[in-house]
Amino acid sequence: MPTDPLAEVPPIEDDATALFAGPRQAESRLVLLHGWGADADDLLDLGAVLLDTDPAAIGLSVVALRAPLPHPAGMGRQWYDLQQPEWPQLPEARRALRRRLLALGASVPLEHTCLLGFSQGAAMAIDVATGCGPDATDPLPLAGLVACSGYPHPDWQPRTPRTEILLTHGEQDPVVPFAASAALERSLAEAGGSVRRIAFPGGHSIDPELIGPVREFLVRGWKGR
Repeated sequence: MPTDPLAEVPPIEDDATALFAGPRQAESRLVLLHGWGADADDLLDLGAVLLDTDPAAIGLSVVALRAPLPHPAGMGRQWYDLQQPEWPQLPEARRALRRRLLALGASVPLEHTCLLGFSQGAAMAIDVATGCGPDATDPLPLAGLVACSGYPHPDWQPRTPRTEILLTHGEQDPVVPFAASAALERSLAEAGGSVRRIAFPGGHSIDPELIGPVREFLVRGWKGR
């Protein structure tokens, strides 16, 4: 795994910062990033749903990361405050998430790790995985990347992704405009990425009808395609 100056003192995830299912060390891993105002437990069970089995039964490590900041409403968490003009917390949020993902790579290589984010978590996943931003970091060598109901950050300029990417978005999404996923797809393709976008006739959610296609995408990534 390539070295990174931001990972010189890697953080240790514990029950206060992440939730775990399956073994802590395994051949493959799924990392989940929740949306704005949610928390890690909102996505943890998705691992079992996507795999149609208990992750422990197949030796898969599932980690649902908890966003570092409390939500201003008093419940849930946030990766950065969406209500602050120009999102001043975003640069540090990028750096912190990259540190966490690289640290997780010490127990399961990133090449065997799939990353899935929803809403704000999807925006963070896409941003950090494609190595954009003023830090000009290298894209992460993930096994796969899934962004559900995501959006591009204003200064997002992706470099050539080192993994295949799946985007999903509801055509009637009242929270993140459906056009946001089209913008993601266009920018990723222009950067030389392998990207597929699936639309569904629904709102701001991970549509149950897409569980099968998402599962197939993840399994292909873990098997090295």
